[in-house]
Parts: sequence; C-alpha cells; structure tokens
Amino acid sequence: MLTSYLTVNPQGKSEMTVQKSRFITYVKRTETEEEARTFIAEIKKEHWDASHNCSAYMIGENDLIQKADDDGEPSGTAGVPMLEVLKKRKLKDTCVVVTRYFGGVKLGGGGLIRAYSSAASAGIKETGVVERRLASIGTAVFDYTLLGRIENEIRSSTYILKDISYGEKAAVTCWIAAGEENNFEQWLMNLSGGRVNITWNGSGYLETSKPSAENQRE
Repeated sequence: MLTSYLTVNPQGKSEMTVQKSRFITYVKRTETEEEARTFIAEIKKEHWDASHNCSAYMIGENDLIQKADDDGEPSGTAGVPMLEVLKKRKLKDTCVVVTRYFGGVKLGGGGLIRAYSSAASAGIKETGVVERRLASIGTAVFDYTLLGRIENEIRSSTYILKDISYGEKAAVTCWIAAGEENNFEQWLMNLSGGRVNITWNGSGYLETSKPSAENQRE
C-alpha cells in the first residue's frame, strides 16, 4: 500500500463557456476501471443529446490503468489533454468526463486542447483534491484516573483521536501515521507511567484537503 497519494473528493461538477460552446465537467473518485466506465456511461446517458462526452481516468497505485476518449472530437484534442491534467497533478483513482454542447463556433485543434484542459482543471478545482495518508489504528486502555490527562495530551499532539469508549476501563482509539507506532507506544507509556495497554487494529487512510493553489498548475 502507498504511504500517501493524491486523489479527489468523492464527486464534483463545474461548468464553463468557451466561444459559445458549453462545457460541463464531472469528476468522480473511482477505485476500479468498472466504476470509471459506469460513471462515464451514466453521464453519457444523462447528456445523450450533447455534441461530445469526452473522458479520461487513471486507476491504481501505480497508474497502470489509464484511458482517454475523444468521443468524436479530433484525435488527441480532448481525452488526452484531460488525461495530462490528471498526470501533472498526480491524481490517482480519478475519472473526469467533459460534456460539450457545440455553440456554433469551431475552436480548432489548439483551441479544443485548451478548452478541454481548462474544463478538466476547473472541475478538479471545484471538486477538491485530498491527500490520503496511510495510518495505523491503535487503541489504548487504562484506568479512568488517567483519562483527562491522556485525552488532553492526545488532542494537542500529532496523533488523531478517533474514538473514546467507556467500559470497565477507558479506551481511546487513535490514528497514527505509518511508521510511528513504536513512538506512539513509548509516548503513551511515558505519559501513563506504564499503566496502559495498547492494541493495534489494522490500518486505513486519513484524508486531508489540499489547498487549491497547489493543484491549479498545468
């Protein structure tokens, strides 16, 4: 598993007009090629009367699945520029569909490339980019006399409090960045004077929004 990577929020949409043509961009996080194809089919069904429904997606940890579709636009003027936007921004598991309603003014090859690139970028900006970081899930169990201190210290630390449960003893569950597990254990042991029992419950990804300025460069 990757320790961190960039992707988009679950789904988003934007719209722009270029030389009287209407460009509607749909963006979705898709973790399999089947999800991407289904998403594209849904947009095509919704906009069956559009001039074009062009698409691009990148799937997988190592971007092994990549596809671009011009959907009737001149070869290389729509899907490929959209795919390039995904590549330059290093977005994984992301699918973009740009629907175009022709406005009567031909844009030419260069104009189409700029329009579809801009439409993809606008859609991604509107949807939002997130960084997903791999983290372990650790649970610490201890006497209630320690709860106030441990909770306060966790909230002011780099560890992220996930849950507090109240049973025979207090239990706090935290997200700990991959590779920091030993440091977390030692930190809690020092904080509690060794009066804590720690168990590990798998791992997952934590998501953090990335400032849009970092993801607006072509």
